[in-house]
Amino acid sequence: MSGHTHDHIDWADRLALLRAADTLDAPAQAAIAARLVAKLPDHPTVIDLGCGAGGMSTHFAEALAAHDGGTIILVDATPELLQEAERAVRTAAETAQDSQPGSKVEVRAVVADLADGSLPDLLPAADLVWASRVVHHLPDQQAAIGTLTAVARAGGVVALAEGGLSFSCLPWDIGIGRPGLEDRLQAAQAAWFVGMREGIDGAVPMPYGWTVALERAGLADVSSFSALVDHPAPGPDGLTDYVHHHLSRLATHGADHLAEEDRATLASLLDPDSAHHLGKRRDLFLLGARTVHHGRRP
Repeated sequence: MSGHTHDHIDWADRLALLRAADTLDAPAQAAIAARLVAKLPDHPTVIDLGCGAGGMSTHFAEALAAHDGGTIILVDATPELLQEAERAVRTAAETAQDSQPGSKVEVRAVVADLADGSLPDLLPAADLVWASRVVHHLPDQQAAIGTLTAVARAGGVVALAEGGLSFSCLPWDIGIGRPGLEDRLQAAQAAWFVGMREGIDGAVPMPYGWTVALERAGLADVSSFSALVDHPAPGPDGLTDYVHHHLSRLATHGADHLAEEDRATLASLLDPDSAHHLGKRRDLFLLGARTVHHGRRP
């Protein structure tokens, strides 16, 4: 496994899926980045904790360039992902700077574990601390939010992308197996998630919502907003490949929670030689929502 992860997931192996998701999420991510950066002071520092392949920070780079510049610090525990993120964000920053003469976006990368309580000592104080779909992979989610809060400067914003609406991509009746496959896949994914959390060494339950967690971390002006991800059928280039990756992951996660008929249906959808292969469909779509929970450090 590349790098240290608490959830025992090889995130470097998921690089292709992360890139594809970033491409399809781009309109939603751009809207989120613009909304968050608009409230920051001049030349702010943005820290992207658990940056993955860097998709969100490419949009932070564009928003900062339009905001007269600033600094982006990428943080991840997986070196392979961090290297890809730094490459992508530097490219985005250079392109954005070319269209915004006089603005300067600095990009730095730091290998670090988000569950490390000493993280605030490794990083400068930030005007925006961003963590997307990463806190739920850490042993003590509330403690991790406390650490993120400590990274923010007084008046700085902490924003977490967690939850939202599960993504749908298949018609209810796909012409093979029992209708409603995607509903059962999402239920299997939820069962897998429970096991994933239980399998994390030292996992601590957090029996309340994200806004309450932000308030318990001492943040003020806590609120949430969502951005829609909507690609109607037949969808843009790359959608079929993304759905294939997505369903392959669900097939792996849900193997112990699905009926044999559903496992056989998934195998047929994913088999290039099958008459029911995803690549032969023109009715694939992508619909879901990303939710951002945010607050300000007093």
